[in-house]
Amino acid sequence: MCVPTKTFCKFSNNKPWFTAKLKKLRHAKEIAYRGEDKALYKQARNQLTKEIRIAKRSYSEKLKSSFSANDPASVWKGLQNITNYRRPPLPTEANKDLADNLNTLYCSFENNIFTPFIQPSPMSAHITPLDSSLTIPSSTQVALTICEKDVYRLFQRQKTRMAPGPDGVSPSCLKACADQLAPIFTSIFNRSLELCEVPSCFKLSTIIPVPKKPSITGLNDYWPVALTSVVMKTFEKLVLAHLKKLTEQLLDPLQFAYRANRSVDDAVNMWLNYILQHLDCPGTYARILFVDFSSAFNIIIPGILHSKLLNLTIPPAICQWITSFLTGRKQQVRLGGVTCGIRTVSTGAPQGCVLSPLLFFPYTDDCISSDPTVKLLKFADDTTLIGLIQDGDESAYKQEAMQLVLWCSQNNLELNTLKTVEMIVDFRKHPLTLLPITISSIPVSPVENFKFLGTTISQDLKWESNINSILKKAQQRMYFLRQLRKYSLPQELLIQFYTAVIESVLCSSITIWFGAATNQDRNRLQKTVKTVKKNHWCPPAHSPGLVPYKKQKPGRKNHY
Repeated sequence: MCVPTKTFCKFSNNKPWFTAKLKKLRHAKEIAYRGEDKALYKQARNQLTKEIRIAKRSYSEKLKSSFSANDPASVWKGLQNITNYRRPPLPTEANKDLADNLNTLYCSFENNIFTPFIQPSPMSAHITPLDSSLTIPSSTQVALTICEKDVYRLFQRQKTRMAPGPDGVSPSCLKACADQLAPIFTSIFNRSLELCEVPSCFKLSTIIPVPKKPSITGLNDYWPVALTSVVMKTFEKLVLAHLKKLTEQLLDPLQFAYRANRSVDDAVNMWLNYILQHLDCPGTYARILFVDFSSAFNIIIPGILHSKLLNLTIPPAICQWITSFLTGRKQQVRLGGVTCGIRTVSTGAPQGCVLSPLLFFPYTDDCISSDPTVKLLKFADDTTLIGLIQDGDESAYKQEAMQLVLWCSQNNLELNTLKTVEMIVDFRKHPLTLLPITISSIPVSPVENFKFLGTTISQDLKWESNINSILKKAQQRMYFLRQLRKYSLPQELLIQFYTAVIESVLCSSITIWFGAATNQDRNRLQKTVKTVKKNHWCPPAHSPGLVPYKKQKPGRKNHY
């Protein structure tokens, strides 16, 4: 059988508005130029210029419709075409051996389960041991019942651009057939909760290794992101809403992640409040230990989590269902177009599941400080130990650091001593040189600057480094605004883009650092806003300002 084919040449520098018609006109202009026919060349040139204006105007209307329809995916796709953005290639060539080695690494955490010490630490003294033979609660103990309308609502909200899971069920299928599928899956979900067991087909996941950095030096330079069933994600969302109601008032108040009315800014502001309030007293300084865990989500032991959930008065049926959710999981690694064999693992919470972040909270809920002069702040797996030192007495701080190391060993969590760092904040006139704290006989590296939850914090608690990083990111995004301006978009859409993409960067965590920023740093921020006004990208009446303008005094020039 003969199938006719046609070959198209597509160049990487072709603009998105450059159509096939323009290509023919450009070719006709080149022929006229080579033929030395001035009249024909002038006619072809004028026609090409006219069609280019029409094509640009048409593409501009397409961008306007994307903005008006609140379709960010189309907007960013258009910006990538305008700026000739090309997705960087994979740092390493995909092969089956690499996929097998990665899957072996991700399953190796199960072989490193630590046997707890006989003598418990104060942090985990209230944990009751878990019997190896877990009994399945009777059907009368079912603590959660799924409603069909909730399943239908979540099916209708599926994002059709999401990738399907290993089972091949796509979000678009669930959304289109929500009326027919909602009753069926509601029965399956309720039966699963009644038996306290998750179906094995829902526990299959495909691990997509995501590079942490451009240059890969080892297997640990990949994030294991799990691609799971879309149906199971819906099930997890329903269980998640129920778990949040049960645990909201029971968890550690210094855990700020994924909780109502709490954010990253609250965690950093609390961090600053503890330190600044303490440094107001004479003879004081603070030592801050920024703790980093190695693969925290991958080494959660379901048995220990089961015990801690029971201690939080979570219904036994829900605890057993969660244990079934975490055990007997099957996974495979897909790297490019290569997929390795399936392996079974019963340790850890997959990164990519809806329940994984919330399950980490009760697992670390008993990791708290028992001394009022030492604070332990947590944001998911980002843990910070703050020692408020008075008159050089660091015994409480060092004791809590030792207890933290002991708690980690008892709960199968491993401290990454290479990434765990310490910062000392000391405003005394003659500060002493302090020896670094040691963890597992390894001294912790001292730092002068640290990026804590997205905000760069300096040892002197000044914000020049943080504002430098903000300005750098804002200047990079100004390029997109310049490109959009070339397509004659209306100012309303330019303002919308500026507010969402650039001003959001300038105002990120502004409640933390703006009050303590110097006038020089504020003026540097304001310069970015003035650039927008100067180039008439946004009308002055609507352009936001970070620094309020002072009233100009008579005979004095306003420098703001």
